[in-house]
Amino acid sequence: MIHPDNLDHPDLGLGAAEDYPASVVGFFGDVENGVHFGAHSHRRAQLFHIVSGSLTVETARGTFVVPPERAVWIPSDVSHAVTYLQKSSLRYLFFRPEAVSRLPGDPSVVRLSPLLRELIQTFMECSRADAVSGPAKRIADVIVDQLETVPVLPLHLPMPTSARLRRAVRALADEPGQPADLGEIARLAALSERSFERHFQSETGLSFRAWRQQARLMKAVEWLSLGLQVGDVADRLGYEQPSAFVASFRKAFGVTPSKYFSEDQPKRR
Repeated sequence: MIHPDNLDHPDLGLGAAEDYPASVVGFFGDVENGVHFGAHSHRRAQLFHIVSGSLTVETARGTFVVPPERAVWIPSDVSHAVTYLQKSSLRYLFFRPEAVSRLPGDPSVVRLSPLLRELIQTFMECSRADAVSGPAKRIADVIVDQLETVPVLPLHLPMPTSARLRRAVRALADEPGQPADLGEIARLAALSERSFERHFQSETGLSFRAWRQQARLMKAVEWLSLGLQVGDVADRLGYEQPSAFVASFRKAFGVTPSKYFSEDQPKRR
């Protein structure tokens, strides 16, 4: 529907569109590798559909990794920062809050069905005027209806809410293959291991061991989306053998890494 001439900020053009009568407003464009947008929020809820490329989204709840052909849902007024891991092609949809009141109130990464992809593509090809009451309005209504049923993907790493715990695990979240053990991390937070585990479980909903495994899987998806080989990823994450990494990945996602990055690619017509 709209292709901004300058994508320095995904809100471009939304200044006027915030009060635009259409329930859904669409944008599309390319963003270069390494572009970062600091913490910000939108009155309209937002769906990033990553056609190609990948990005990370940081919120108060933690970090989300969004690989190709997935999407990230950002509810209304949720503060988030975005970093593009490689040159990315995206479709953005911005929704009036009242139009998506039945959708989740928390950010999440979702898998778009082939139908949803086609609906979004068709919506983008419609004129902006039609989004108010014409054919695009009807397509937008179906998109919202379909979004209520999309599966949420396990691509979220919850971060502790307290500053000292967050600081203690920040480096491990960035490089989860490092050999730091629970005792070292607890000392960084100036806590005993037992106290650290108790606070950590309360703040993240995960044991430290489970959180560390999730950090490895999140980083694996990020690195694999950048084109790193399975063996290299396994080595950087501290696995003794690539087969052990593949088994862990399959247990978490139900498929091997190669299958994970091929199953959602659009079929050629």
